[in-house]
Amino acid sequence: MRGTRAQTNMGSKERMNLSKQQKKKKETTIDSYYSANGTEGERSANDKPEIPENWIQAVEELKTQLREAEDNSEKNLKIKISHLETEVLELKGENSVLKAKINQLENEAKEMKDEAKEMKDEVKRMKDDLQRKSDLKETDDQKARDEIQSLRTRIQQLESSDLTRQQDTIKQNKKNEKIEENVKHLIHKTDNLENRSRRDNLRIIGLPEDHDKRKSLDIILEEIIQENCPEILEQEGKVEIERIHRSPRVFNPQLTPRNVIAKFKNNQMKEKILQAAKKKPFRYHGNMVRLTQDLAAFTLKDQKAWNTIFRKARELGLQPRIKYPSKLTIFLQGKVWSFNTSE
Repeated sequence: MRGTRAQTNMGSKERMNLSKQQKKKKETTIDSYYSANGTEGERSANDKPEIPENWIQAVEELKTQLREAEDNSEKNLKIKISHLETEVLELKGENSVLKAKINQLENEAKEMKDEAKEMKDEVKRMKDDLQRKSDLKETDDQKARDEIQSLRTRIQQLESSDLTRQQDTIKQNKKNEKIEENVKHLIHKTDNLENRSRRDNLRIIGLPEDHDKRKSLDIILEEIIQENCPEILEQEGKVEIERIHRSPRVFNPQLTPRNVIAKFKNNQMKEKILQAAKKKPFRYHGNMVRLTQDLAAFTLKDQKAWNTIFRKARELGLQPRIKYPSKLTIFLQGKVWSFNTSE
């Protein structure tokens, strides 16, 4: 068995050597036929067989095609590598974008989770608040029921009272009504007296507060008259003021300028100025100021109650007027009609 294997191995080696020698003989190149001096074992130039020219040309073309194929394959390989690198960069960019989006989604999810927690806490607080309010309402309802029951008991006691108490109540009501009438009459008298004490007063509305820092109020009033109705000064002479001041005493910068109250010594001059102020708007250094009769606060409140009716009557052409102290007059069907706030 060993001898047979050895022979077999020797035979295979010989066959391999024989095939290598045959292959070497076959690898004799065309260039060897064109060499000027052939090496040992090669044919001489005279013994070299002739090769057809078309074979040589075909071989050269085949070499050229092989070189071009190699160049093209190398270029294609470079282009493919470049494409692959570009795709890799694009994939990296897309990967970074996806990572950013994932981070954003994670942040949004976290924010939504926090908001959900806050909403849950808010719902809990609202629930607790509603429960507390419900408890308070129930307590208040119980108190209200107790008070109603107490009132009912007191009503029953009052209803069961005797006739004498009812008569005393009626008498007391009559006395109260009489007292109310007297109070209204006294208030009317007091307002009338206050208005009469103010008949020489003139109220200036809308005069800015900063003018007081530069000039006194009496000089400002004289300048207002000089600017708007100088003819009164020419007729009456110098303005004589007994007293002039701002009202109220304390200034609030958040409110409009305080009114100026001026008490004239000459009532005739005051009336002329008031009539001139009714004909045209007065101005002082570019600011609109309004001059009116100084009246008691209750009378001003009564006059203010006519504002809506006054505007409507003017739209209807009824020639409305407010006469002293707070009486509204209109002209209708050839007659003058008067109304008081108490009517």
